[in-house]
Amino acid sequence: MSGADRSGPDGAAALVAGALSRRRPGERARFLRELLAHTAAGIVVIEGEAEASEAVYRLADAVVARGLRV
Repeated sequence: MSGADRSGPDGAAALVAGALSRRRPGERARFLRELLAHTAAGIVVIEGEAEASEAVYRLADAVVARGLRV
């Protein structure tokens, strides 16, 4: 996959990494929180509330499982 290819999980990671690199360190966490909120809202529109809730739940569970504080 080339650097210009933004399809698939690796492309999404590259897209987010690029967006983060253009922000100051103090702005990065807020950007990610907003990205998560907009992503969850997009899942609601595309797949429904249950699927969005499941995605957010799995993310929260992964954070807790790694011992991170939110």
